[in-house]
Amino acid sequence: MTDVPYHPSSNFCYINRELSWLEFNRRVLEEAQSESHPLLERVKFLSIFVTNLDEFFMIRVSGLRKQIESGVASEAFDGLSPENTLHEITKVLSQQIVEHSQTWANLMPLLHKNGISILNYADLTESQRKVAVNYFKREVFPVLTPLAFDPGHPFPRISNPSLILAVFFNDKPSTSAAPPQERFARIKVPPSLPRLIRVDAGTSTHGEMIGHGEGEGNACFVWLEQVISANIHALFPGVQILSTHVFRVTRDTDVEIQWDEASDLLSTVQSQVRDRRFGSVVRLEVGSDMPDAIRRTLTDQLNLNELDVYPIQGTLNLSSVMELLKLNMPRLKDAPFLPKLPGRLNRSDVDIFDIIRDGDVLLHHPYDTFSPVEDFIQSAANDPHVLAIKLTMYRAGRSHGDQLLPIVQALIDAVDNGKQVAVMVELKARFDEENNIGWARALEDAGVHVVYGLRHIKVHAKVAMVVRKENDGIRRYVHLSTGNYNASTAKIYTDLGLFTCNDDIGEDVTHLFNYLTGYSRHRDFNHLFVAPINLRQSMLGLIQQEIVQHHKTGNGHIIFKLNSLVDPEVINTLYTASCEGVKVDLIVRGICCLCPGVPGLSENIRVISIVGRFLEHSRVYYFYNNGQEKVYLGSADMMQRNINRRVEVVFPLLDPAIRAEVRDHVLQFGLKDNVKARQLNANGLYTRVQAAPNEPNFDSQREQMRLR
Repeated sequence: MTDVPYHPSSNFCYINRELSWLEFNRRVLEEAQSESHPLLERVKFLSIFVTNLDEFFMIRVSGLRKQIESGVASEAFDGLSPENTLHEITKVLSQQIVEHSQTWANLMPLLHKNGISILNYADLTESQRKVAVNYFKREVFPVLTPLAFDPGHPFPRISNPSLILAVFFNDKPSTSAAPPQERFARIKVPPSLPRLIRVDAGTSTHGEMIGHGEGEGNACFVWLEQVISANIHALFPGVQILSTHVFRVTRDTDVEIQWDEASDLLSTVQSQVRDRRFGSVVRLEVGSDMPDAIRRTLTDQLNLNELDVYPIQGTLNLSSVMELLKLNMPRLKDAPFLPKLPGRLNRSDVDIFDIIRDGDVLLHHPYDTFSPVEDFIQSAANDPHVLAIKLTMYRAGRSHGDQLLPIVQALIDAVDNGKQVAVMVELKARFDEENNIGWARALEDAGVHVVYGLRHIKVHAKVAMVVRKENDGIRRYVHLSTGNYNASTAKIYTDLGLFTCNDDIGEDVTHLFNYLTGYSRHRDFNHLFVAPINLRQSMLGLIQQEIVQHHKTGNGHIIFKLNSLVDPEVINTLYTASCEGVKVDLIVRGICCLCPGVPGLSENIRVISIVGRFLEHSRVYYFYNNGQEKVYLGSADMMQRNINRRVEVVFPLLDPAIRAEVRDHVLQFGLKDNVKARQLNANGLYTRVQAAPNEPNFDSQREQMRLR
């Protein structure tokens, strides 16, 4: 993307969505390269880069392949056909993958210098090798299942995402006069075992500490696949091993639900979660030293072409280096940060419902603790005045052993205490389907009224409501959020949540739940923007209103903070605002298809992206409105899928003090960032924001932590 990406048939400037996402992942890789992070945090970003890329292939690349196979040749808003987009992806990734491998190569000496050694099996000392061999015999060998490929054995099925050891050997026929025949077998590297095997002197001979990295001091590791390869003779006794090579496949996991055939959504989603392991292959990663003949065998059997093959210099699937963060080496990690409890909530002698009744309460995670949200549901479960609890569940997270999540336990307690409890569990939350199926069943078994979502669209809204009988009548207490009811992600994602008992918002939320659980067709909301009902027209209307105000006053200003900006109609309306002179500031963490700074189109638009210690996840929509500011928070990004094909909720901040807090401490902090911020150029590439001469460094996330 070297030129301004205009669509060739119009004057519309639109950056390709997939290439924009790759630029986001490049920013993640840059954090792994940045010396501003402690060493193990750099390793973390290196791992995240790979995990992100896996999902990109499973969903986005697989979607492009389906379009090509279906004969779709039309150009999108960016002017690229699906086939051209795939070619551009390959070009960009060929450079990024080399850069990623080189970054890991640069980090390994630094790790070694700090007491962490990632060794090749051939370089192990005698004592280290003994530990590895013992571990192989005790823990690995019983798990392995070699599968042959020959005229009597079809090419073995390979699940997603799998790291595979390809073994080539000579098999001597029973007729001694016949020459040996070259055979192939595959061995799946067990995902249930640690990928990094600890082999230093501090490792237990029984393997308890292997792979867990406990203890301070020197820690030496070897890759699991190398341990298997070095001991491969145990699986093929009496056979001449010719070579072993590691490869990895990524499959299409974006399985479409056939709604007309899905009489039971729960069982349908369960079945498709199982089937996704064997969707069509969309990527083959191989070691760069893999012989061409072996590579051809794999591409032929997996029905791939050369564009689908990604040679890797060095180790495949470096997402596993995240295991190193288990090491007890605090000096190599970010200093721990303990979230705080906002002052109004920091009173054990006052009931949370009394606090909310006194005024709206804002939470900013992870700087503010998530515990008030859990306490809100638990208090409702135990309060004799509470009649009902309703909640949406998109990504609640995983359980730890047999222990239920606090919110799930609270909902079950509420049923036991005679409350009416309804939970909308979204079974179609991608990659969280199995977790959500488990929570849905646990809640149903306890007597909770569980709804599995709506046909054709996902429920992505983050809403909880408590109905309470009080002296002056029924009152509804509501929690609305930009993030999920997930205590784990609330520690690493930046999100905003609001407690309120505003009557109009309570009425809106009641209508929303009736829409989710029943057959309500309510369309007129007091304050909420609800997708797919009124979010699009409401957001476009606010942009148009700011243009009208600007014509009167000349001080129009729009600020959006969101994860992705993709929707062409929203982008075009922002272009109109820019052309009319409205100042537009956009803080877009991930995909941004809008081209800023184009003369005559977007010269009044600035776009920055912040990638830091925490994942920027909150969505904020700000309109200056000639000083009568309007600020909205919500679950929705400005993407076609969010606006048209999901249930989303965007809600206003009605309290002037809270509006000012979000404006000053969220939006302005982000716009001032000159440490972790990158600025988007019109060609789709990003450059780091540089502090002006004599301007102090300003890291928006560090400043948020300092305020606590």
